[in-house]
Order: sequence, then structure tokens, then C-alpha cells
Amino acid sequence: MSQKNDTAPELPCSIVTELRSGMKVCLRPIHPSDQNRIERGIMELSDRSRYLRFFSSFKIAPPSVVEKLSAVDGVDHIAWGVVNLDADDHPPIAAAHVIRDSDDPAMGEFAIAVLDDYQSKGVSRALIAALFSNCLEQGLCKLNIAVLRENRKAARLIAALGAEMTQSEGVVAHYRLDLEKTLDALRGMEKPTGLRTIFAAFEG
Repeated sequence: MSQKNDTAPELPCSIVTELRSGMKVCLRPIHPSDQNRIERGIMELSDRSRYLRFFSSFKIAPPSVVEKLSAVDGVDHIAWGVVNLDADDHPPIAAAHVIRDSDDPAMGEFAIAVLDDYQSKGVSRALIAALFSNCLEQGLCKLNIAVLRENRKAARLIAALGAEMTQSEGVVAHYRLDLEKTLDALRGMEKPTGLRTIFAAFEG
């Protein structure tokens, strides 16, 4: 059951901003027609990054994975992607998804992937700011995140955003974050300044 807010302001089809590295990017909602881009992005991840994202060592994503990630409706499955506007072919460089819990419509499951060459450049924070703002508009309040315990970079990022560990079993740690608190934390960050452009797009 979804919690779509029919009175919510219309979201922009895209947001152009600048990362702390100076790179110009465009963030936009992912659509089912992006299936080929999703498949390309998964293939361009390093083996290590692919394993950390999908908890699997596959080289080529199974069709079921690509189909699931492209089955975006903007309500129960919300996803945003980032393209590099400084590159000639504007390649996709990151994507993040939230899938609503069927039993608790205010809860969702969050996952994100950034191509290796673009990690630690502010891409994740920009993408999270856009995706989480969209999720809040659609009635989502809290997100669950499953992270491999060895993925220390991801653990540091979500901890900085206020996530709290709820369970640790085997090689996987489970976290939960409050969307309002996380967005407040992002708004309070001085850098990257491009975050202001993203928030302005949703507040306008």
C-alpha cells in the first residue's frame, strides 16, 4: 500500500549541480526505459564494488536483478541516477534506490552504487539528498539499509547521516535512518555547496 501525496509539488525532471570536485552533474529520477543504462552501470562497477553493492560475485547482472532495478514507479520504488555532464557522452555514474516495505508503507529499503572512478567526490551525498527528498514527498519516513560489515566506507557514510545499527548478523550489518534527521544533517553540511541547488529544487 503506497502513501502517495497527490497534493505534493511536481518534481523536476532533472537537477543540474556541481560537486565539490567541480564536476558538473545532472541528477534525475530513473525510469523503466533506463534498463540498458542500469545494466551498463552494473557492468562498469569493479568486481569489488559490485560485490559490496549486491552481496554477489556475479560478473554480469542476472536479468532478474536488472528487471527489479528498472521496475521504478516513483511511488513504491523510487530511484534516482547521476550522469556526468563534463564527459562527452554524459555517462551514468551512480544510482540509488528505495523500495517501499509492503507491510509498513512508511518504511523503505535503501541501496546505492557509485562507479569506482567517482567515489569520494561527493556523488553519494548529492544523490542521497535528491532521492531522500523525493522519498519524503511520497510519505516515506524511515529507511533500512543492509551493509556488508567489510564495507567500512559505506558504514562511515551512513553513520555520518545519522543511521543507527539495528542488527548485526554474520557478515551483514543492518541500519535504520530517519529521513527527516538525515536531510537536516545534509542541509547542515557546508560542503558540497551543490546540495543547496538540490534542496532548492524540492522546496521551490
